[in-house]
Amino acid sequence: MTIKNILCLGDIVGITGRFAIRKHLEEIKKKHNIDFVIANGENSANGIGITRDTAAELFNSGIDVLTSGNHIWNNRDVFALIGNENRLLRPYNFPTEAPGLGYYIYDIIDYKIGVINLMGRTFMDPLDCPFKKSNLAIKHIKEKTNIIFIDFHAEATAEKIAFSFYLEGQVSCIFGTHTHVQTADEKILSSHTAYISDLGMCGSSNSVIGMKKEAAIAKFVTKMPHRFEVETTSPMINGIIVQVEAETGRAVSIKRINEIYQDDIVERQDK
Repeated sequence: MTIKNILCLGDIVGITGRFAIRKHLEEIKKKHNIDFVIANGENSANGIGITRDTAAELFNSGIDVLTSGNHIWNNRDVFALIGNENRLLRPYNFPTEAPGLGYYIYDIIDYKIGVINLMGRTFMDPLDCPFKKSNLAIKHIKEKTNIIFIDFHAEATAEKIAFSFYLEGQVSCIFGTHTHVQTADEKILSSHTAYISDLGMCGSSNSVIGMKKEAAIAKFVTKMPHRFEVETTSPMINGIIVQVEAETGRAVSIKRINEIYQDDIVERQDK
């Protein structure tokens, strides 16, 4: 069997997350012999939304596919990109009128990989059922490849776990995003589907989910609005490496990545 190493990265938060990716992704890819990189990019532009410039920077840094979630439409610049860029996905269970793609099959030199982006509904916007929508995408992708990865962008851990059992054995990997906090429940389910409730984030480890902690604390204490800014100290990269059999799409291992670069000084102004 041919084994492929797929790297999945948590939500990239603003300049700090982009800096960490730009500086360290290549060394991670070389160290672990990575074949393909998926990352959630919906917070890459100043901590919320995504732009043409931030997407281009991340693609140029070595990311193959950017997924997203509830913040995909927060920057209007995305509308000039998402309809023409199949490497940027939006949740498939948005209404069909939404621009862009919810899944795509990427043709690599000696294999194909399908990536699906879906969003949960518990404590989130009331979109179409992600469970039922996943079946449509999987049916189409399986005509071309058995390697299928799903970014399930959701708030509730219970919904994520239920989703993993619902699709167990039908896909290679289901990883959660959205909470920006890495969970320690990575596993290979009995039918060879890799799973983790949340990848975490690429951003500052010295922050409240990527933002300066002072404003977050003040909002919780006072219940008054506060302006949130991306924290630029102590960059980190969270994610998983999943090994899959290219022929069958079965996951054979899953390993968490939690790299903190405390001495890094973030450069460049945000976009």
